[in-house]
Amino acid sequence: DMVSVGGSGIHGWGLFADYPFRKDDIVAEYIGEYISDAVADVREKYYRKHRIQDYQFKVDGSLVIDATLKGGYARYINHSCNPNCIAKIVSGKAPNQHLKRVIIVAQRDIQATEELSYDYQFPLETDLDLRIPCNCGSRHCRGFMNWDIPEMATAKGQIRR
Repeated sequence: DMVSVGGSGIHGWGLFADYPFRKDDIVAEYIGEYISDAVADVREKYYRKHRIQDYQFKVDGSLVIDATLKGGYARYINHSCNPNCIAKIVSGKAPNQHLKRVIIVAQRDIQATEELSYDYQFPLETDLDLRIPCNCGSRHCRGFMNWDIPEMATAKGQIRR
């Protein structure tokens, strides 16, 4: 394997490069069970109630990949506000396969042993009590995974002062 799971300085477990990756290399595929958005909502409530860490990737408005109970290494990639990877949704045409897949691609050169990360791009919350703290520690950390720093959000027209 080109990657391995290990203890993370960002959060719990993380995914690490075992070998160097060059910009635009595919580092992993986010695999799991393909479910509808409605099923994902039900599972998310169940996971939360039973304190199960969930690993769901929203592909589009109706499709989610749930890697919580069945999934690959990519579910361990942590969020960063200054990530070294990006998640890309790719479409294909193959019999008996889902047409949309999620690949994780290096957006810069990555050294061996470096922790892999991407920006989860969670929807922004207007309810401050629902913000999810970010622990990425980058110089440009937004502080929360589902909140923008006020200056950026104002510039994007997402909040008013």
